[in-house]
Amino acid sequence: MSDTPFGFGLPPEEPENGDGKKKDPAGGGQGAGGQGGNPFGFGGPGGADNPFAAMFGSMNPNDLGAAFQQLGQMLSYEGGPVNWDMAKQIARQTVAQGTADGTKDESVGPAERAAVQEAVRLADLWLDDATSLPSGSTTAVAWSRAEWVEATQPAWKELVDPVAERVGAAMGGVLPEEMQAMAGPLIGMMRSMGGAMFGQQIGQAVGVLAGEVVGSTDIGLPLGPAGKAALLPLNIEAFGKDLGVPKDEIRLYLALREAAHQRLFAHVPWLRSHLFGAVEGYARGIKVDTAKLEDAVGQLDVSNPEQLQEALQQGMFQPEDTPEQKAALARLETALALVEGWVDAVVHEAAKPRLTSADALREMLRRRRATGGPAEQTFATLIGLELRPRRLRDASRLWASLTDARGVDGRDDLWEHPDMLPTASDLDDPDGFVHREHLDFSELDKMLGEAAEQNGPSLEKDTGDKGDEGDAKTDGKDGSDQ
Repeated sequence: MSDTPFGFGLPPEEPENGDGKKKDPAGGGQGAGGQGGNPFGFGGPGGADNPFAAMFGSMNPNDLGAAFQQLGQMLSYEGGPVNWDMAKQIARQTVAQGTADGTKDESVGPAERAAVQEAVRLADLWLDDATSLPSGSTTAVAWSRAEWVEATQPAWKELVDPVAERVGAAMGGVLPEEMQAMAGPLIGMMRSMGGAMFGQQIGQAVGVLAGEVVGSTDIGLPLGPAGKAALLPLNIEAFGKDLGVPKDEIRLYLALREAAHQRLFAHVPWLRSHLFGAVEGYARGIKVDTAKLEDAVGQLDVSNPEQLQEALQQGMFQPEDTPEQKAALARLETALALVEGWVDAVVHEAAKPRLTSADALREMLRRRRATGGPAEQTFATLIGLELRPRRLRDASRLWASLTDARGVDGRDDLWEHPDMLPTASDLDDPDGFVHREHLDFSELDKMLGEAAEQNGPSLEKDTGDKGDEGDAKTDGKDGSDQ
């Protein structure tokens, strides 16, 4: 878990330009916000895309009243905890500026769209022999980076809003109730300002990530619309540069991974809510040291933006690390490892006999996925979660061993219920899990039904009929204890 959720601290450094200055992915002169490491843009000159720098740069403190009035008009957003309009605008600006190697976004041509559709079609055909889960792709699309930003925003909103709202609520509870009533207009303005700050930070992270991803499931979560297998030809081109592997093979291998993810999320109905629910569980565990925050707020001079900047960078609003957060994070990381490990094992089984570069591509993607790129690290800083599986290799070995021991059907049957999946401790002892006798839930239903018949009407009176018993047994098992 990152130490600086929502960027309340120094953002990751970017590569240097030729003039020795830090390169800003959002177009500023220095750091992630164009402010020499200041994510909010208070104080000092900033980039043209930074509204906060333009507002406060070289300002006379006597003009702060007028400045805040103007800021309140500009930040009139009254929606949720994140200004998603601003986030999308910043993400699109970041995409338009291109990646660090100078690659600019471009529209996808008909030939590339047809190539992606054919690759996904062939990938689904190959996967039929490697998994018992049927195809989950109703359509195959080729996206530009800007199209990826647009298509994935609903998923980002679902992921980030609970964390942002919890952070905002924790900080909002610092002021006593009577002071909140007196400071109502200011609090409202600060909420809009906070939504804009979060929107700017998240927009930058998503915009940079759009320059790296090759599909809609790169981080192990279903970010795109259900049933839509998507690849980004421009990023695939960059991914395969200097690999010495034919472009068609790279596209096909990545199509296999995208199609495998689509099968899993389409035919394991509880999986998406399990993953997103772990993020919500993380958000519920967020707590802020209100005593520390009250003390810090009491010592701030509101007419001194530089002092506020320093307090923010020192982690004045940094949430505490709670047991609830750690438990939710462990559930999420284990689930991500199982998803990515299954995809890795299934794709390798489908690709190995057919693609000469299957081993090399597998190893490269494993390393890329396990270490995370700059964009994933930036996103970890924003919401305090590292959305990458720490134990991908362990999970992949476990799924491969299950295939050898139980066959494809026996392996894939474990996705029928979250309680049947391996746990974090099972990843420590994969052989023990593979050879352990697992009780199938259909067999459990049958045993309970036979027990009810043997015990006669008295048991049925206490437990309800057989159908209700099965419902009661399975209700609530949403994987939250995984």
